[in-house]
Amino acid sequence: MSVVKINVLTVSAEMREELEKRFANRAGMVEAADGFEWFELLRPVEGTDRYMVYTRWRSEEDFQRWQSSRAFQSGHAQAAAEAGAQGHGHGHGQGHGHGQGPAASGSEIWSFEVVQSASPKRD
Repeated sequence: MSVVKINVLTVSAEMREELEKRFANRAGMVEAADGFEWFELLRPVEGTDRYMVYTRWRSEEDFQRWQSSRAFQSGHAQAAAEAGAQGHGHGHGQGHGHGQGPAASGSEIWSFEVVQSASPKRD
């Protein structure tokens, strides 16, 4: 049974572009992970300042392996280095706002098991 991990990031309006740029710079890193099934970065449209980073995994064990992998650590280190070179901090953890620190001011992980899913019918 697949599992879904949603990282909910609180991002101020002035840091949205920076957050999206940091994720774009790390594109491709998670796709090679064993058990990885899906990724989406969801931008809020109205009524909230919370982005959602949606990932789906074959199992909880696959997700845990990814989190402890070199690729995961490397991706976060790369985001931190790029942010530091631009006068910003790490990609999306607790932060200090525009011009310094992370792009997000808060983060929490939501975990779910996939009970049902659907996809378009193909003829």
